[in-house]
Amino acid sequence: MIGKKLAMGLGAASAFVASAGAALAEQPKDWQIDFQAAATPVMANIEDFHRLLLYIITAVSLFVLALLLWIILRYNRRMNPTPSKVAHNTVLEVVWTIVPVMILVFIAIPSFRLLYFEGTIPKADVTLRAIGKQWFWSYQYPGTGDWQFDSQGLSDAAAKAANKPRLLGVDNPIYVPVNKVVEVQTTGADVIHSWAVPAFGVKMDAVPGRINTTWFKATREGVYYGECSELCGARHAFMPIEVHVVSQAAYDAWLAQAKKKFADNASPAAPTRLAAAH
Repeated sequence: MIGKKLAMGLGAASAFVASAGAALAEQPKDWQIDFQAAATPVMANIEDFHRLLLYIITAVSLFVLALLLWIILRYNRRMNPTPSKVAHNTVLEVVWTIVPVMILVFIAIPSFRLLYFEGTIPKADVTLRAIGKQWFWSYQYPGTGDWQFDSQGLSDAAAKAANKPRLLGVDNPIYVPVNKVVEVQTTGADVIHSWAVPAFGVKMDAVPGRINTTWFKATREGVYYGECSELCGARHAFMPIEVHVVSQAAYDAWLAQAKKKFADNASPAAPTRLAAAH
């Protein structure tokens, strides 16, 4: 029975990988000016906050533009040959001090709420450790055994052959189950790196000698791409991240297969200093 379930799971994983082409891939698009589509609750909240800021910025910009046009038309030399000698206006000065303060307070409330949401990690279903190295990522799944694997960026030719985007595809992608909380622990083996996946709203520094933590919960299956977002050396632009979000059955099948495939890669000792970064 176990062998049958494993075979079914492996079949589901293979079918998913075979069908995961450009239609399922979350990556930058030509002429794109907005965020990638949100795939997690955190990123959805980030987009909501971004829209709020956009509305405020647009309103303030239009108001300032209208004010400038009014001043140009009303107080030019032809319309106002005798300039006013007024130096102060107490009411006006109080208003232009209080209104910006009120706008900032209005922005601060959802901002602090978002920071709290990002920094408060729910009970994790899967723990993933990302180790930044010059210039690739190594991954561990703590609690599943003593194994790890390296994830190297593909050459242009290999990426084209695998139907993966240039500079984003990798040889050994990460797999996580859909609708499950994934705690990501980041650390660096040499210099500071940064593990970032835009569609997840995740960006966390990987610092040598410590572990930082973040999380995501992908709500739809697909292939998601990211990159190191900390200038870490000459090949900084060549250490991409590829995450496959799959069903629980496909994830279980991949995990069983990965344990065997990478059984000889023992996990090195993790840093002893644990610090949750917000």
